[in-house]
Amino acid sequence: MSKAPRAAVAKPVDARPPRFSADDLHLFNEGTHCRLYDRLGAHVLPEGGVAFAVWAPNAHYVAVVGDFNQWDRGKHPMRAVGDSGIWELVVPEAREGTVYKYHVASRFNGYRVDKADPFGFMHEVPPRTGSVVRRLEYAWGDRDWMASRGPRQRLDAPMSVYEVHLGSWMRVPEDHYRSLSYRELAPRLIDHLTRCGFTHVEFLPVMEHPLFASWGYQTTGYFAPSSRFGTPQDFMYLVDLLHQHGIGVILDWVPSHFPNDEHGLAYFDGTHLFEHADERQGFHPDWKSAIFNYGRHEVRSFLTSSAIFWLDRFHADALRVDAVASMLYLDYGRKHGQWVPNPWGGKENVQAIDFLRHLNAAVYRDFPDVQTIAEESTAWPMVSRPAYVGGLGFGLKWDMGWMHDTLRYFRREGVHRHYHHNDLTFRGVYMYAENYMLPLSHDEVVHLKGSLVERMPGDQWQRFANLRLLLADQWTQPGKKLLFMGGEFGQWSEWNHDSSLEWHLLEREPHKGVLRLVADLNSIYRRLPALHAGDCETHGFEWVEANDAQQSVLAFLRKGRGHRELALVVYNCTPVPRTNYRVGVPLAGRWIEALNTDAQHYGGSGMGNLGAAEASPMPHRHFPASLTLTLPPLSALVLIPDAPTEGAPHA
Repeated sequence: MSKAPRAAVAKPVDARPPRFSADDLHLFNEGTHCRLYDRLGAHVLPEGGVAFAVWAPNAHYVAVVGDFNQWDRGKHPMRAVGDSGIWELVVPEAREGTVYKYHVASRFNGYRVDKADPFGFMHEVPPRTGSVVRRLEYAWGDRDWMASRGPRQRLDAPMSVYEVHLGSWMRVPEDHYRSLSYRELAPRLIDHLTRCGFTHVEFLPVMEHPLFASWGYQTTGYFAPSSRFGTPQDFMYLVDLLHQHGIGVILDWVPSHFPNDEHGLAYFDGTHLFEHADERQGFHPDWKSAIFNYGRHEVRSFLTSSAIFWLDRFHADALRVDAVASMLYLDYGRKHGQWVPNPWGGKENVQAIDFLRHLNAAVYRDFPDVQTIAEESTAWPMVSRPAYVGGLGFGLKWDMGWMHDTLRYFRREGVHRHYHHNDLTFRGVYMYAENYMLPLSHDEVVHLKGSLVERMPGDQWQRFANLRLLLADQWTQPGKKLLFMGGEFGQWSEWNHDSSLEWHLLEREPHKGVLRLVADLNSIYRRLPALHAGDCETHGFEWVEANDAQQSVLAFLRKGRGHRELALVVYNCTPVPRTNYRVGVPLAGRWIEALNTDAQHYGGSGMGNLGAAEASPMPHRHFPASLTLTLPPLSALVLIPDAPTEGAPHA
């Protein structure tokens, strides 16, 4: 490769006023600029041409190269903007659709490279790596949703999330099994979500990524939806149509690490600009990727701007932040001697903590009606508490403890479950320590773990009964819900990102029954305040029977705010039916069997309580009244009071 051209070969000429105000530069270098996407990157000018700007403080020469100048590194050298580290240039020949990169020549070691635009709004379809000039104009039609989404996403509102991988949800067999485009996906996905009753859809990272098999978690384009499925406007159309049908959109977002591809962020200007230089801090041994330097102010501006960008320009309703634990702990995935302690000798990453607090404060300041959700797998305290009381400032946290304990329990044969009763009850110790979301995510159905129904014990009937019980446990426990695609109809095979879901299984009754159950779980979850108003408040749960390990039976009350807002939930976690089983309740009178996972409609045996049971004024445990119930095998019952007697419920 020849040496980089000298700046004297061609001088940038631009009579326009500077695009960067003193405030822009100050906030950027201070780490508090939240909308850098309005300044950096490629912007089509009203009068013609394109304004380019990139941050490369350790370069001695930067040029825009592209199909407008035959990728000649000497034709369009950029101009440094003071000592900010930013380079800029207006190229009259460039226009929307232009493919381009930045040629960066470092001050150090003669390093030269062509880089994609870190702020590019669109990139070429991988494996090509060029950036594409693109406007982001779009005529949104979701005004009603945007005006009303706040109450729909409060902590006391029902929030049931369907997690989707865009490339493998559904494919086109007539066209070599290619993935659906954003626009093709929209009507099909909306029909399915509406049928199932989910309130939100969560997309695995849509941000541009070079390796399809990374599922999007190795991001290179932090400001661009993947071109594999269409243009930015095509993705806007998908979000817009979801909103018009009353469905919220959550985007996975990855500020924890990024790949080392040459065209990406790594070693951007011949220095470790976005990542730490010390491998003990800047390289992730598990994922073989680079770790952001959260102590560098400009990197904080970059990441915060990326988060705000998806909420601002793409109308996202929430961000699920990936791998938060890897950000919080300096020794995450490392052995002794492979990590650098913080200034006080500890393993806590104080720079990442400060960044997360700043990020969440900025998000909720600018978008108070959205949520941020942390995938945090440790016992770090107050993840979902405000920064001003010492928390990290997230709105919700994934309850990975519930997921691990519950799946471990459900893998066991019924005859062994009474020895492991605490796997189901332990959550009661901490269930209100955070604002929790209960995840059965993509991570639980990959890497030879098997699908949800496949890992259940017993014959086929028992496997499906266990799956129905597992889903009922998820939907009736306090916390918001998240289910990965395929789980809603009991897909047999483990998820494969290179193929479609097994939609043909919906021609078979056991799978139809699971889908009906999920739809009914979503219906009662949304309809009954008892099942959602107390998801994140301590008044929302009370044990009725926590200690019947011998029969593997659990019972608890879910509570709303009114004295009539009650739901009794009873599990029988063995294949042995229980008759004349007495449980205490706060109200005498008739209790309606609102849901029975053993109903024949779902593929069960049809055992139950004939639709209702009468609570007598006979005290039981600490309750003034009691029900005598039939508990079907491997089942969950949800009962609600029909016409409760006068007076306040038992406290």
